[in-house]
Amino acid sequence: MEINYEIKNNTQTINSILQNELKISSRLLYKLIKLNKIELNHKPCDTRKTCTLGDTITVNFDYEEDNSNIVPTKMDLNIIFEDDWLLVVNKPAGIAIHPSVLHYSDSLCNGIRFYFDKIGLKKKIRPVNRLDLNTSGLVIFAKCEYIQECLINQMKKNQFKKEYLAVCDGIFDEKSGTINLPIARKENSIIERCISENGQTAITHYEILKEFDNYSLVKCSLETGRTHQIRVHMSAIGHPLLGDSLYGSISDLINRQALHCHNLQFIHPVYNNNLNFFGDLPNDFKIFDF
Repeated sequence: MEINYEIKNNTQTINSILQNELKISSRLLYKLIKLNKIELNHKPCDTRKTCTLGDTITVNFDYEEDNSNIVPTKMDLNIIFEDDWLLVVNKPAGIAIHPSVLHYSDSLCNGIRFYFDKIGLKKKIRPVNRLDLNTSGLVIFAKCEYIQECLINQMKKNQFKKEYLAVCDGIFDEKSGTINLPIARKENSIIERCISENGQTAITHYEILKEFDNYSLVKCSLETGRTHQIRVHMSAIGHPLLGDSLYGSISDLINRQALHCHNLQFIHPVYNNNLNFFGDLPNDFKIFDF
C-alpha cells in the first residue's frame, strides 16, 4: 500500500510536493514523517530536501493502526468492488453504519472490522459516505487515512457524485428540478431536521423516472450532503418518501423510507481513473413495478 511519485521539476521540497501534488494533509504528513514512511529514491530522507528532476518519492501507508474500538462481527457483506485502497459495499436497510449504544456490535463497521481481520488488514474502519439506518445502498470504506482524505476533498469540490432512487407520494407537477432549501436541526430534537433560514445550504436535483398509481419513482442527485436531506426536501415540496414515518407517514407497501443509494461516481485517489458503481435494488423496492 504505497504511492510512488516521480519528480517533474526540481524547485519544490518533498514536503511541498506531498502536500500540493498528492494532497496529503499536514496532520497526516506529520504522522508519516514520524513513522519514517517517506523515502526518496528508496532511501530514508529529510522531507525538507529539494528534489531533483527524475527523483522518486515513495509514501508507504502500510502501517498498523489500532481498531480495537470496534467489535468484530461476522456479517454477510455484499462487496461490489475492492482493491488495495478501498472497498464498496451495498448496505441493506436496517443496518447502522457506525456503532452506537443501540448498535454496539451489529453495525456495518462491525462487519467491516471482521472482514479486515479476515484479510489481515490492521486498519481503522473509515466509512467515507453515510446512509441512514433504514436507507439502503452503496457505502465506501477507505483502507487508509489518505484515501479517506482524498475522497472527502472530492466531496467538498463536488467531484464525488451520489445518486439515490426514492419512491415518493403523489405525482409531481415539475418532472425535474432543483430544491435549494436550507436544513437545520429541529428545535428540541436530536434526530429530526427541518427547513430553516438559519440552516445549512442544501441542494437536491431530482428527475422523475416513472409514475404509477399515486406514486413517483424519483432519481435524486445530491450537491450537498446534509443529514436526512432528500427526506426533508421531498417532504417540504409535498412529496414525502413512501414509508417515511418521520417526515411523512407509514406505508403498507414498505416498512421503511423508500430510499436507496444506487450510484456513486468518483475519481480513484491513487490511479486517477473514473469509478462508477451501481448497487442492486433491495427486495422491498422490487415490489414497485419499475
